[in-house]
Amino acid sequence: MSAARRAAAFLDRDGTIIDDDHYIAKPELVRLRPTAASAIARLNRASIPVIVVTNQSGIARGLVTDADYARVAQRLDELLAAEGARIDATYVCPHHPDFGGACECRKPGTLLFRRAAEEHALDLTCSAFIGDRWRDVAPGVPLGGRPILIADELTDAAERTRAAAAGIEIVGSLGDAVEKWIG
Repeated sequence: MSAARRAAAFLDRDGTIIDDDHYIAKPELVRLRPTAASAIARLNRASIPVIVVTNQSGIARGLVTDADYARVAQRLDELLAAEGARIDATYVCPHHPDFGGACECRKPGTLLFRRAAEEHALDLTCSAFIGDRWRDVAPGVPLGGRPILIADELTDAAERTRAAAAGIEIVGSLGDAVEKWIG
């Protein structure tokens, strides 16, 4: 990669930045996770692009419309802005294999990460891949980046075990992940 490429923080949305209420269609349900806004603001101050990559199968399932998704995303942006933080770009997979077939963009697939890297001149090998599920952090392995799993009381034991077996760092919050990654 050229010298102009830079690291990014690839973040999952639900369960990482906001509470995971499963198929959020109403902006009033958006609640920031503890430490999320301050961690994102810290990345912003360090000039590290914050790229959200999110699976939104509620769209494929007919539970969330594109307009619902846009309103929820706008609310998230408003909440972050109130805390001095921002997301630089978002990439969404609206598919689910049981509703319309398989796709290349659904995590743990790497298509959206590779697309973001190309569109924003990012170096995937020095980027962080942070999320609360295996599928969120797994792309960091083949892409050569640094996967970090956020595990809390809602994290399935199998997710923790799989990450630990793969040698992936496990932390308690987005704030902890950012601290581990950039110090």
